[in-house]
Amino acid sequence: VQLQASGGGLVQAGGSLRLSCAASWTSSSASLAWFRLAPGKERECVAAITWDTGTAYYLNSVKGRFTISRDRAQNTMYLQMNNLKPEDAAVYYCAARYARSLGVPITANQYNWWGQGTLVTVSS
Repeated sequence: VQLQASGGGLVQAGGSLRLSCAASWTSSSASLAWFRLAPGKERECVAAITWDTGTAYYLNSVKGRFTISRDRAQNTMYLQMNNLKPEDAAVYYCAARYARSLGVPITANQYNWWGQGTLVTVSS
C-alpha cells in the first residue's frame, strides 16, 4: 500500500489549502485520516473518515474550518483547510487502516499505513 500526500505549502493566516492523499488501493472497510506533527507538540489526528459511509471526525480546533472528504473512484482523500491559523502549521501525514473499525479511528496506533507527509506553513 502506498499513500502519496500532497498540497502543502506556505499560506498567510486566513488563507486556504487543500491537501490530497492518493492511495494505491482502498477497501470498503478502510478508514483514512490526516495527522499533523508540529515541533514541540504531539502528533494529533486532525480529521478522519470511513471509506464506505464517509463518517467523519474532526479535532475540535479545526471544526468549521477543515473538511475531510474522499473520492472513492480516485482512491483519494482530501483535506480542505480554510481560515488557516499559525497554530495549524505542521507536517501533515495521511494514514490508512484497512481493518473495519467500530466508529472512526483517531489514534495513530490504529493506522497501519502512512504517507510521507506534506509541510503546511502559515504566516501571521
